[in-house]
Amino acid sequence: MTSVPSKNIWIRRQQCPCGDWKCYVTYEGDAEETSISSQLVKNESVQSEAMVAPYVGMVFKSDEDAFEYYGNFARKNGFSIRKERSRLSPQLGIYKRDFVCYRSGFAPLRKKPTGEHHRDRKSVRCGCDAKMYLSKEVIDGVSQWFVVQFSNVHNHELLEDDQVRLLPAYRKIHEADQERILLLSKAGFPIHRIVKVLELEKGIQGGQLPFLERDVRNFVQNRKKVVQENDALLNEKRENDTMELLEACKATKEADQDFVYDYTVDENDKVENIAWSYGDSVNSYTMYGDVVYFDTTYRSITYDMLFGAWIGIDNNGRPIFFGCVLLQDETMRSFAWALQTFISFMKGRCPQTISTDLDPGLRDAIRSELPSTKHVMSIWNILPKVSSWFPLQLGSQYAEFKSEFDALYRLESTEDFELRWNQMVSIFGLGSDKHITLLYSLRTSWAQSYVRGYFLARMVTTTYSKSVDAFLKGIFSAQTSLRRFFEQVY
Repeated sequence: MTSVPSKNIWIRRQQCPCGDWKCYVTYEGDAEETSISSQLVKNESVQSEAMVAPYVGMVFKSDEDAFEYYGNFARKNGFSIRKERSRLSPQLGIYKRDFVCYRSGFAPLRKKPTGEHHRDRKSVRCGCDAKMYLSKEVIDGVSQWFVVQFSNVHNHELLEDDQVRLLPAYRKIHEADQERILLLSKAGFPIHRIVKVLELEKGIQGGQLPFLERDVRNFVQNRKKVVQENDALLNEKRENDTMELLEACKATKEADQDFVYDYTVDENDKVENIAWSYGDSVNSYTMYGDVVYFDTTYRSITYDMLFGAWIGIDNNGRPIFFGCVLLQDETMRSFAWALQTFISFMKGRCPQTISTDLDPGLRDAIRSELPSTKHVMSIWNILPKVSSWFPLQLGSQYAEFKSEFDALYRLESTEDFELRWNQMVSIFGLGSDKHITLLYSLRTSWAQSYVRGYFLARMVTTTYSKSVDAFLKGIFSAQTSLRRFFEQVY
């Protein structure tokens, strides 16, 4: 039976600021996940270097521990295993377990359908007698599993490491890789390109992933079926939970007149966007509202809504929460409504400076709604994207490009910036690159020569960026509904 996930899952926005889904953007958190997955690929054999072969009398805490141990031993020795028989008693439950080589036994004969074409697949089973049998005993109330029979004698050739990893038992797609595959598939990448991207990200040679191209294809196809089945249920959950969130805002307003909220509805009279703030936040804005950071880096997978948070900075450099918004899409129209609503919450007072992520739609909304406010983009939001866009394209020249880009960012004169930028574009052959064009179009918001002299407090520092990230991660930890999310935010 299909079911909607109970956990409200939030991820960083993945669409490239250039607007093309096929541009894959990595973030700092992704790098950690990728390194973990890469380590799993490269070091799987290292983990079992000192393994002792199973022996009669060996003890395990559970049958699953025994199966995992035997599986690791099998992989190191060129075969895989499967679970065969188990025996059950009313007193002990399952008390016998038989684990055998994947080529144990013989395949049953199948009758070919009369008059139909039938593909006769050759079975891998050849009667191999390699096995590990276990028996459970309860000693002083504690269950333990003992190896009672073990044989590592095979009647077939054992595989080398580069072959054994391709056995079905070992072709696992880890969770971090699953997320990456689904993202790239949504971006329109064909299966063979998805595999290539994963290899490049992990820094491994072609064909060395712990799964095959057909495994990726099957995973994507199966997940699409699940998504289609869940769509109707998710829409219903989204509508119900959004209405519940709205009711929570109304109830909070009745209890606290200083609480403020607003929302829009679509053509079907269903809640589209919703924003809220608190009396304490409005009061804090009167003191610290000269510079505001509008974070829009998180999106809910469950509700397909973008989360935006207006955050300030106090005299001690700590983040201050001013308000937040949930948006159905990332259009200029939605961002414009969010900005209008925030300013109305703050009694019409616009900030001197607003800092955001790299987003052309948000930039256009700020130009429209906050024409007297200086818009800046922190270099800490830009560098991860630069590190994603150019390494593959520039290859060995990337380090030199990165050094030049860093120097350009720090130039004091706008004239020097324009001259050096054109030289950099020419030297590295980036004249037609859409990401270079995008960065240049936004230069007045991120290059120091263009933002120097504007009040930024300490909002563009690494310390502030990390403290905001920690604040947001605390909010996004395992909410089960939008109502719970609402309660967690403040």
